[in-house]
Amino acid sequence: MITTISEYEIACRQLDELEAKLEKLQSKHSGGEKGYTKAGVRKLIAKLHEELAIYEASIDSTQIES
Repeated sequence: MITTISEYEIACRQLDELEAKLEKLQSKHSGGEKGYTKAGVRKLIAKLHEELAIYEASIDSTQIES
């Protein structure tokens, strides 16, 4: 769970790195090879997107309340 802005920034960098890794995997192994690896990277990307969205929603709600 992301709770601080520094954790948020780290998660954004990790997301960028994972998306680059997935792109590299897809270009090298586009014929169905290494499917598990691609699926694992996609799962990590989805998890980071979810955590980032939760953090962003919490920030938005605190800003609205202020």
